[in-house]
Amino acid sequence: MQKCRFPLELIVRTLTIGELKAGFSEVISAVQAGESIIVCYGRKKQRVAALVPYAEFSADAGRRRLGALKGKGGFSLRKGYVMSDEEMLAG
Repeated sequence: MQKCRFPLELIVRTLTIGELKAGFSEVISAVQAGESIIVCYGRKKQRVAALVPYAEFSADAGRRRLGALKGKGGFSLRKGYVMSDEEMLAG
């Protein structure tokens, strides 16, 4: 099993599909113990999945990253456009 270093200085185990299949029970036990594991596929060992403890996953499930689309779009209103508060809130 290999280890790789992430930008946040977290040490995470990296496994190929074969290593995952061969040691599935041990991998699940490690994830239950709080370890995160990256799964790689193919000759280039492309990262395709991450196994994380469910508590960590569910804690982030309802959160949205603010500003994810900042600078990716926009809109403009024509000059002189007016909308009352009632119109705005009527939805």
